[in-house]
Amino acid sequence: MTDRAAPDRPADLVARLGGSAVPVGLRSAVVLVLVSIAGLAMFCWPLLTRHAATDTAHVTDAPIIFAVTLPLLVVVVLAEFADGGMDSKALAMLGVLSAVDAALRPTGGGTGGIETVFFLLILAGRVFGPGFGFVLGCTSLFASALLTAGVGPWLPFQMLCSAWIGMGAGLLPRRVRGRREIVMLVGYGVLVAYLFGALMNLYGWPFLAGTDISGHANLAYVPGDSLWSNLHRFLVYTLVTSTGGWDTGRAITNAIAIALLGRPVLTLLRRAARRASYDPIRTDA
Repeated sequence: MTDRAAPDRPADLVARLGGSAVPVGLRSAVVLVLVSIAGLAMFCWPLLTRHAATDTAHVTDAPIIFAVTLPLLVVVVLAEFADGGMDSKALAMLGVLSAVDAALRPTGGGTGGIETVFFLLILAGRVFGPGFGFVLGCTSLFASALLTAGVGPWLPFQMLCSAWIGMGAGLLPRRVRGRREIVMLVGYGVLVAYLFGALMNLYGWPFLAGTDISGHANLAYVPGDSLWSNLHRFLVYTLVTSTGGWDTGRAITNAIAIALLGRPVLTLLRRAARRASYDPIRTDA
């Protein structure tokens, strides 16, 4: 029995064929889908329920959601281990990237929508795959919240949004490379900047939207009203409160960071992935 030559190693094949460095197996895919459905339910309940919002916002339910989010994150990691997609080397890379991403966040601090935490998450998700990107999104936001004293009712919702951003980057077409890849990632960074803002608005809209905002008509959440009526109020609320400012600033930051740093960072991450050889070397008789 002899080992195959180095080019036949799965990690090298994955890198050469454009796949993710940490591929997702069937078990991991099912877990990610179920976790994402549960997460969407946490955000979308105002559009689907007749329950009235209270002025305590998410002070009471956020700890419960946080307590649910962490075990779900553990389930995703365990599923990755069970499928053989994540090993100790991938876990070490996850820790390093989480620390770097957490350290990047204070450089922007969210002022005027300047968020430096997302571009590395997008690039890492692109290289290491959707499962890795999902976990990295959660761990990065959690670590950065501890670093910047940003722990609050919003944290579990931010973690879920960031997890979806990392996962989505890993699901982008794998064969696109070169300049087209950077253009694709810039477009994705702009898109998720607005989606992140919209979802975080949905998190707080039932509790924060008053009867009159900047002279506009009633934009408040109305329990029991039709889905389309509440959805219309929410979309107008988002346009009025964040799209032209915070979300656009976040989109510009993502676009500039990926355009300027995307190619060298992707090269660095892919080189690290090849050298780490996340998949074990196969042996044949």
